[in-house]
Formats: sequence, C-alpha cells, structure tokens
Amino acid sequence: MPAPAASLPDLFEKFNHLRVLIVGDVMLDAYVWGRASRLSPEAPVPVVHVERTEQRLGGAANVALNVQALGATPLLCAVVGDDAGGTQLRELLTERGLSVEGLVASAARPTTVKQRILAHGQQLVRIDSEVETDLDDIEAADLLAAFERLMPRADVVIFEDYDKGVLSERVIGECLARARAQGIPTVVDPKKKNFLAYHGCTLFKPNLKELREGLKLDFGPPDQDAPGFEAAVARLREILQPDTVLVTLSEHGVFAQQGEIKTYLPAHLRQISDVSGAGDTVISIAACCVALGQPAAFTAALANLGGGLVCEQVGVVPIEKTRLLTEASALITGY
Repeated sequence: MPAPAASLPDLFEKFNHLRVLIVGDVMLDAYVWGRASRLSPEAPVPVVHVERTEQRLGGAANVALNVQALGATPLLCAVVGDDAGGTQLRELLTERGLSVEGLVASAARPTTVKQRILAHGQQLVRIDSEVETDLDDIEAADLLAAFERLMPRADVVIFEDYDKGVLSERVIGECLARARAQGIPTVVDPKKKNFLAYHGCTLFKPNLKELREGLKLDFGPPDQDAPGFEAAVARLREILQPDTVLVTLSEHGVFAQQGEIKTYLPAHLRQISDVSGAGDTVISIAACCVALGQPAAFTAALANLGGGLVCEQVGVVPIEKTRLLTEASALITGY
C-alpha cells in the first residue's frame, strides 16, 4: 500500500478540520420488516404483518454520513420535495447533527424514497417513489444559489449523482466553473446520463459498469482485458481531462491514474455481507485525501480499504474511522 505524504495519524487528524460540500441526489431509504405466513386471497402474493419500520439516510445524504464519520464537516446541497419524505429526511439529518441549510424544497417533485419490504431475512419487494426529470429553471437557480452560499466554506466538492435529475448538465457545469474559479478541488461519483459532463474535475470515480456504459464501450476487467480497459481510461481522460481517474473494480480491486502513473491495487479479501454503500464510502475517503493533496496511489489504496470494510457490515453504514486507521496502519510500515 503506498504511503501518504504525512503520517497516518496526522492525516486522519487533519480530516477533522475539513469541510466537504456534497451536491447531488439525496434519498430516504425506508425499511419495513415483518413476517409472512400466508398468501393474500386477492393475489398470489404474501401478506406481510409489519413488526417494525425504519428510515435511513441514502444517496448523497449517506455520503454526508461517511464524511462526518471521517471527522470532517459535511455541507449538503440538494433538492427534496415539500412532502412527508422531505420532512423525514430533514429530521434524520438534524438527528445526526447534519446541517439542512443547503436543502432546497420543491413543490413540483417528490423526495426520492426507496421502501423495502422484508420478511424472514429476504426482500420481497422494493417500492420507489421518485422522478428522474431534470430540475426546472427555478429549482436549478435555487440549488445554485444554495451552492454559492456554501462554497466559500468548502475545502473540496463532491458531486454525488444517482441520475435523479438534480445534477443536470447546467448544474454540473456551473458548479464546476464556480469551484474551479475559487481553486476548490472537485471529485465526482458519476452515473450514466451525464457521465461526460464533468470536464476538468479533479478526481473522477466510476465503477467498471459505469465506465462501460458512460463511454459506450465493451471491454473486460483489467486482469482479463488490460488493453481494452486502459484504452477506455485513456479515452475518458482525453474527453474529461481530469487530474485523476479512480475506477473501482469490485472483486478485481481498484485502478488509479494520475498523469502517466498507473496504479493497480487488488481487493482486500474479506467476508462480504453487503456491498450497499461501499461507493459512498470510497468517494468520501477520496474527497478528504484530495482536499489534503494526497497522491492518487495512496488515495486509491485508502479508499479501497474503506470500501472493503463497509462491505463486511449488513446494510448501508458509514465507515468506522478508528478501524480504518487501525487497518491502514497495519498495511503501511514506518508510520
């Protein structure tokens, strides 16, 4: 594992002084747990008797939780509906000590809510309440105004895109331009729709599937198709001209390229319980490292380790900073 520019304890202490502006799609993850003992007489579906319910922060809001878990201060900038879901999301953020000043309420679009119905340890159905259309002109202007208010406090900006319409081409372009004008680094967790809109960002972090879909190219993972994979990365760098490309490769590990320096790192062998939320952890760690000027190889290594750690937990959970430091210290000698 490549070494950081400072000692690991010093680096992790510096995380505590960072302010991370997160702009993108927030959502509410709702869970209904129950028991199913019979089929409905109305249709061939199970009848679930509800035993408990829970609401959790998802999407860009879960990135904020990961940033907070690293010790940094998240500044969340997003659009929610003027509805019950929006109220619940604000309450959850407040309960976790997260600011809601950057949230814009819209009467025209609902808060994204993903409700999962589970019984006997299995998910029976997921119900998504959402729209995926771009923000209208008024909503976009309100979001950009919120971004403008928060940006002077930020050390780094995360673009957290889930293709729900908040990060339109207009919003992406204007936010990138404003951050660049202030010398604030930008890191991107992209999705398919506006994959190639992030020109000149500091760090661009797709996974293998997103890289294929975003470039409309067919190639295998690097250990099976290294020429095809590296040609795709070269094409991406030609189009977007980012400082760093970081590609998460699931069980194949992670790849980073900064300038002409390419780094391949294997996945950490772990007992995988749930991969949900691993990308949120990776982008959060990467953003903190970028804000502190860490080299791409080390940034990729620490983010890769953090993503593996959260995969050991069931459900979407933020990273545990103390454990991350302990494990990273065991992999780096001399610090």
